[in-house]
Amino acid sequence: MNSINMNQFFPNPPPPIPIGLPALCKMAFDGLDLAPVWNDLVLRVQAQPDDAAALLDLSTIAQLQGRPQDRLELQSAALNLQRIYRRPAAVDTEPPLKLLAFMAPGDFMANTPLEFMLEGSSIVLDMMYVVPGSPLPPPPEHDVALVAIDGSDAAAPALREVTQIVKSWARPVVNAPERIARLTRAGTWDLLKSAPGIVMPMNVRIDRATLAKIGAGEDTVESVLNGSGFPIIARPFWSQAGIGLVKFEDASAIDAYLREWKDEEFYVAPFVDYSKNDGLFRKCRIVLIDGRPYVAHMAVSQHWMIHYLNANMTGDAARRAEEARFMADFDDDFAVRHAAAFEAIAERTGLDYLPIDCAETRDGKLLVFEVGTAMIVHSMDSPDLFPYKPPQMEKVFKAFQSMLHRVARAAS
Repeated sequence: MNSINMNQFFPNPPPPIPIGLPALCKMAFDGLDLAPVWNDLVLRVQAQPDDAAALLDLSTIAQLQGRPQDRLELQSAALNLQRIYRRPAAVDTEPPLKLLAFMAPGDFMANTPLEFMLEGSSIVLDMMYVVPGSPLPPPPEHDVALVAIDGSDAAAPALREVTQIVKSWARPVVNAPERIARLTRAGTWDLLKSAPGIVMPMNVRIDRATLAKIGAGEDTVESVLNGSGFPIIARPFWSQAGIGLVKFEDASAIDAYLREWKDEEFYVAPFVDYSKNDGLFRKCRIVLIDGRPYVAHMAVSQHWMIHYLNANMTGDAARRAEEARFMADFDDDFAVRHAAAFEAIAERTGLDYLPIDCAETRDGKLLVFEVGTAMIVHSMDSPDLFPYKPPQMEKVFKAFQSMLHRVARAAS
């Protein structure tokens, strides 16, 4: 277990400052060419091989360009040089609130993307990477800490280390690691299955052989999913953002699916048809902050598997208008109708900050697809196409920042 003397704080020089995820992600989101930035960063590293910030930015660009192995190698090189990186406050205040985030090595889904949540704020963010088996560096001085590490299998070793570390941490800690660890697909179902006003399909993690038996008719979905039959959805156990996610109407397509996906474990769940009378599906991302729900986005699609980027929100003015109404009415409509459900989620998860992907069933219950602290919440959409987004996202970000200030004040 790592041990830290909290009286030893980061001396001069301050942690290196990368370009950072929001700026680079925004460039990619807008379709800009990242090659010039990449080339400039390479020249920096060639001139100064210990430029950890440049290496970390190169790893971010590699991920944005779909090169995950390069991402990990460049990130590892950066973390071998430096384990703490800083995002300065955008607004000067005296003194600024200082936030320390415990981070895990990995891709974008390994950690809460805090940099987006702190855009335009007076909060200094120091990101300290926890590398399992390696001692932590002395932490920078901070007012409050936050566990940013996700509950995924890949991040689990770092999360376990942080669980031990924060037991004796001298500053308040937001989002207890042992609570984050419960938020696997199966663990979340176990937490929420009996919550009032909530429908969450049973998620069962099964091995390849069991899924193959279902495909061959040697086993039944009912035996795996406690009575639920087809249709079902399946995905590799590690899947995020819909990668490898399919719907099976019956067992006939399972064999072909297993030929495509070579993984040894999968999640399966009953399919819930949440389309409305117009045949369209609507899915929203809600963020619980201090137990209160805030809407981050709402997508409308003809397909049941919705992600905001594949829902053609940019190309459909009517869908954008519906999202604008949803955001404008949220506090007095959706949040009120599902108040008991949101209260139950906040109480049972016990987290101060928690994004939720959800929808509404045909009979008016909250349909929960997934909860997880690493979901991205951002304000990158074009204000020309989405003029209603900036004020809504500012509301979300301000609530998050106010929560950090509240926790810090309570400990002072």
